[in-house]
Amino acid sequence: MTVHTLSVLVQNKPGVLARVASLFSRRGYNIDSLAVGPTEHVEISRMTIVVNLADQPLEQVTKQLNKLVEVLKIVELDGAGCIERELALVKVRTDAQTRSQVLEIAQLFRAKVVDVAADAVTIEVTGARDKLEAMLRVLEPFGIRELVQSGLVGLNRGGRSITDRSLKLAPPVAVERHA
Repeated sequence: MTVHTLSVLVQNKPGVLARVASLFSRRGYNIDSLAVGPTEHVEISRMTIVVNLADQPLEQVTKQLNKLVEVLKIVELDGAGCIERELALVKVRTDAQTRSQVLEIAQLFRAKVVDVAADAVTIEVTGARDKLEAMLRVLEPFGIRELVQSGLVGLNRGGRSITDRSLKLAPPVAVERHA
């Protein structure tokens, strides 16, 4: 089984995520991780899809994706040439005796403590999947009360952008944020 990470630029329109996900489902491809978000261009979203392919070549998946009108570009992110990260929020059971140990573990993994209660500590950890898995193994004996994990996101290293080539786009637009 081979795992591939695809960075897919799509039109930022309703229903695109459903169309892409159903394409994978119909073909029997297993999606390990799916993260979707805006890009520097308001009319484009980026999907980061981690897919397990048992017998089918990656080329078959990309051909199917390219048939969708809303798909603008597909790039495979390869391990050494890219930066990949995930985020996890972990609520760990603690008491007066174990709290300091859990806080030390968070510090060891360069994680942030984002909430402290009498009976639990919530930790935010960001990094590669193996880092998150290692931290979870160390925290397991204390009792993980709740866990939520984002999908993998990634970018190729260096100065070039996936949108630099072959896309006719308007210049990036500043996004207004209202508090």
